[in-house]
Amino acid sequence: MTKINLLDRNNNAAILLAGICALIIGVGVARFVFTSLLPFMLNDFLEITYAGILASANYMGYLGGSIFSVFLKDINAKVKFFRIGIVFCVLTTLILGITTNETIWFISRIIAGFGAAMALVVGSAIVMSKLNMSDKTKAMGIHFSGIGFSILVTDLISRFVLSNGGTWKDSWIALTFFGAIIAVYSIYILSFDQKIKLDSVKHKLDKSLFSTFVIILIIAYFTEGVGMVVQATFLPDIVNSLEGLEGYGSFTWTIVGLAGIPSCIIWMRLAHKYGSINIIMITMLLQVVGILIPAITNNIYLNLFSGVLYGGTFVGLVALFMNLGGKLAGSHPVALMGALTTAYGIGQVAAPLYSVSMISYFGNYTNALYLTALIVFSGVVLLFFGKKFQTEHR
Repeated sequence: MTKINLLDRNNNAAILLAGICALIIGVGVARFVFTSLLPFMLNDFLEITYAGILASANYMGYLGGSIFSVFLKDINAKVKFFRIGIVFCVLTTLILGITTNETIWFISRIIAGFGAAMALVVGSAIVMSKLNMSDKTKAMGIHFSGIGFSILVTDLISRFVLSNGGTWKDSWIALTFFGAIIAVYSIYILSFDQKIKLDSVKHKLDKSLFSTFVIILIIAYFTEGVGMVVQATFLPDIVNSLEGLEGYGSFTWTIVGLAGIPSCIIWMRLAHKYGSINIIMITMLLQVVGILIPAITNNIYLNLFSGVLYGGTFVGLVALFMNLGGKLAGSHPVALMGALTTAYGIGQVAAPLYSVSMISYFGNYTNALYLTALIVFSGVVLLFFGKKFQTEHR
């Protein structure tokens, strides 16, 4: 039996654990726990309009970081910026716990978004580089389950603090200490014993890569960026705003994390068996259902199920789109991954802004949810009619 040494930088189990820790810091602490604490901040000082602006600022930083990461060819540079990103994630979390200055919060959310991109995009690249196995697909599925863990773990920490008499500010400070502790382990493991010398291979961009099918895929991923971020920003407050469901928002968010943990592995296996486009369309349709549930009913069980549908789809869809993009790109992964990431990021930035405008105008989330569901559904329709161009691309 192979001995597992979680302090060995070259041990696969240690590498995966460090990768999951990086996701908990970058995706959970620096992003998703904001959603968990949003109802409490709204009750205290934050206005819903500014909350949407802060969410967009965070995704602007993430978008910039994702595009920046595409141009990091050298593995040593990736390690450097991964460390910088992790530190950004921790420090910007502390800021939220010690001040309520709106300008400082806005700047910190942009920086936190950049740090999250370094933790997720660059950190995942380091994990993939360090794993010592022939087929890394299943292992990377385990790694990306860390997105679900990031929601669950940070939500449980914040709720523990709040249930023991702490405030949302105390939660941010507790999360800062937690993030700092696991950051030490993640940074230590996701490093190399010595500088790696690699010859970068340059490929000329072939414009024929952006076929009709690929353009449709990019637009569909934009619609998924919209679908992902509305619930990622507002879901607990959406549920709390429903008649008779006050206080259930936090439970729904916990369920999102639980559902997200196995989703990536399940959807990737189904895609291998039934085809990526087919599974992407099914997953997006399930997401549409999850978006519509709070808009049409205040039934507690259905709204908890909407959390399952959200958590069970958005993580898997990132993996499905990026995996398909990688296959289609051939020798030009940078160009296509950059285009997909940019489209997704634009959707993430735009969605909170139109949402808060509609919430302010109508006084509820209903119309924003209907519009979001329509946008995601339009992505499904595009993919359905775009399937005929898939063979042409090949």
